[in-house]
Amino acid sequence: MITLRSVLYILAFALFIYGLMGLTGPRTAARGNAIAAAGMVVAVVATLLTPGLGNWGLIALGLVVGTVIGVPAARRVKMTAMPQMVALFNGVGGGAVALTAWVEFREDPGFLGEPAFVPIATLFAAIIGSISFWGSLVAFGKLQELVPGRPITLGRLQLPLNVLLLAAAVGCAVVVGLGSEAEPLLVAVLVLAGLAGIAVVLPIGGADMPVVVSLLNAFTGLSAAAAGLALGNTAMIVAGMLVGASGSILTDQMAKAMNRSIPSIVAGGFGGATAPAPTAHGGSVRSTSASDVAIQLAYAERVIVVPGYGMAVAQAQHAVQDMAKLLVDRGVDVSYAIHPVAGRMPGHMNVLLAEADVPYEQLKEMDEINDEFARADVALVIGANDVTNPAARTDPGSPIYGMPILNVDQAKTVIVLKRSMSTGFAGVDNPLHADQKTSMLFGDAKTSVREVLEELKAL
Repeated sequence: MITLRSVLYILAFALFIYGLMGLTGPRTAARGNAIAAAGMVVAVVATLLTPGLGNWGLIALGLVVGTVIGVPAARRVKMTAMPQMVALFNGVGGGAVALTAWVEFREDPGFLGEPAFVPIATLFAAIIGSISFWGSLVAFGKLQELVPGRPITLGRLQLPLNVLLLAAAVGCAVVVGLGSEAEPLLVAVLVLAGLAGIAVVLPIGGADMPVVVSLLNAFTGLSAAAAGLALGNTAMIVAGMLVGASGSILTDQMAKAMNRSIPSIVAGGFGGATAPAPTAHGGSVRSTSASDVAIQLAYAERVIVVPGYGMAVAQAQHAVQDMAKLLVDRGVDVSYAIHPVAGRMPGHMNVLLAEADVPYEQLKEMDEINDEFARADVALVIGANDVTNPAARTDPGSPIYGMPILNVDQAKTVIVLKRSMSTGFAGVDNPLHADQKTSMLFGDAKTSVREVLEELKAL
């Protein structure tokens, strides 16, 4: 029998899928996000229509508390802190699923009389949800620099520890699934899985955090889908599978872009080597001025802008767009080289540049733009460090060795805008800065770009 609740769920699923389709490009991303959010509102309303739902007072309190905390937090967060917010909100979702699994166990200790899929799905949700929650907290800590961005590892003992913690969590879950009514065992599942999440993420270097955030997002989706299966909630199943599937695909694409493998991430070997102390690669850096940079840009035929986290920190995207627009008006071919993990979350640079109304056709992905650097007169690097580091090609001892990078060093002239000579998030030195054709313009990125813009106007 088709009910109003069923119709609302179908409508919600359609909005989820349609909204997800909008997230495929910067131009439609905001609209897609709004459509998906509307679908979630419909799904919540449909769920509230479930007969015998429970304590309406607690439900209302939860909705109010979540709204009061979530809306201001999302509105006030700076674009530079968006990766941290994504990691934190994603972790909260996993934690909610883990707590839901615990509540379900308390209501039916031992899962007596339940079909086999109920304890299996519930315990799967408990393990994956707890891993996602605690792993996301570590990712948040690294992105917020509350935890060192470098890999924190036990060396050769790290992988056995990860396996041991996960095996112990699964072992306790099996005992619970076989009918044990001991609540401490369920708590042990959550604790051991949480420790496994911490142990897996801590050894991962800061430069690899975008892939980690994407992976944990997929975990949260899968745990929500499993919890929905146990609860018989269609909305959770569909929404969780959409998040899990899209997150898994994104993780796979990100890992390939980083020349890594997903199994190595799960095994704790992903970026697991301790980063060596920064070392000098010989040569000295050559500083420049805004006026010299303006002259080089004005007389160039082709300029490639390479944005990075430094641009995001300085909120320089609007100034960069103003400068690029002036160059285009003067006949200069300007494009933007986007590395898949530039910044600290997938698509970070795309979002920032779209916010500044940079034409979408000027944004070039790494595979599309890399061959163009050799024909570029100027490569203007704005706060990007690890994704332009030639050591990823040449230094087997570097923690970023093997990571595909932007071929900035092949441009005729390289100009790097940077606050100081400090290393990037991976904590390694960049020999590009000492290259003979590289000039360094030190200072805040927004201030530096504006100074260059004023010098361009005066030419």
